[in-house]
Amino acid sequence: MLIDLRSDTVTRPSPGMRRAMYEAEVGDDVFGEDPTVRRLEACVAELLGKEAALFVPSGVMGNQLAIKVLTRPGDEVLLGRESHIFNYESGAPALISGVQLHPLDDTPGWFTPAAIARAVRHGHDWEPRSRLVCLENTHNRAGGVVIPPETLDAVTAEARRHGLALHLDGARLWHASVALNLPEHRLAAPFDTVSVCLSKGLGAPVGSVLAASADLIAEARRFRKLLGGGMRQVGVLAAAGLYALEHHRPLLAEDHAKARRLAEGIAELPDFEIDLNRVQTNIVRFEVRQGTAESVLAQLRAEGILMVPFGPRTIRATTHRDVSMQDIDRALTVLHRLFGRTVA
Repeated sequence: MLIDLRSDTVTRPSPGMRRAMYEAEVGDDVFGEDPTVRRLEACVAELLGKEAALFVPSGVMGNQLAIKVLTRPGDEVLLGRESHIFNYESGAPALISGVQLHPLDDTPGWFTPAAIARAVRHGHDWEPRSRLVCLENTHNRAGGVVIPPETLDAVTAEARRHGLALHLDGARLWHASVALNLPEHRLAAPFDTVSVCLSKGLGAPVGSVLAASADLIAEARRFRKLLGGGMRQVGVLAAAGLYALEHHRPLLAEDHAKARRLAEGIAELPDFEIDLNRVQTNIVRFEVRQGTAESVLAQLRAEGILMVPFGPRTIRATTHRDVSMQDIDRALTVLHRLFGRTVA
């Protein structure tokens, strides 16, 4: 039996979600006539405390639309060196928005107010203009950690002090909300734009939502069309997102519990190193003490357990609704059988 811990994007629609998709009322969304899309956008805007929202095919498009509407060509964007936008979006900010990226050290999962102060340009003609700061919550490459609210407030306040716009890549903001026991709108409040994914922990088959002011969303809608993201009778997908928000979102704490169980079991193995303090949501990141991540992954793959490499000696496992606690225990049984000894 396959236990797929590569990502929380591998989930399949639940029976209730499939039924909601089948029964969805639809219309032409490019004309603004899909009622299910409108309901989804209104729902997400309310959850995030924003005026309006826009349904988009992917989280990458949501992030890139935000950068596009908040910058001009030649501007500079401050963001984390380990962030998704910097590492996993194909250089899109340069191509689509004509901006320069200035990566800051975000090893803990965020950068400091002092890092912003040091990085901001001074307005000389020969410099790019500092225009935008992007944060990520939860932070994927940092192991799914959440930004502490006091840190979030301090970093965003420093950005505002320098007159900078703010975007939040909140692909897994739902997880941060659960981990901190704070509503999503509290975590979204400091930002001009916020993107959230429906196709990760929430388990929808596709889709993300960008939330912002009505004016920014109107501009983003035009650029969505320019980028080929205008969709027609897409209510069948929006219905999946609405179902996920209502029925799957309340269950995210279970994925956090699975991740904690997996992490604690891995911590017992001398072949691996893991910081349990950084296992805060549904991502488990651990280090291979000797050998390589690929060699460990090959052995696990032969046993029907899938994870992904995050570096030469780093492995990431992500829990989700399609992996049960019993699956986690089975995976730990295999891990302990294979690696329950010190590598010679």
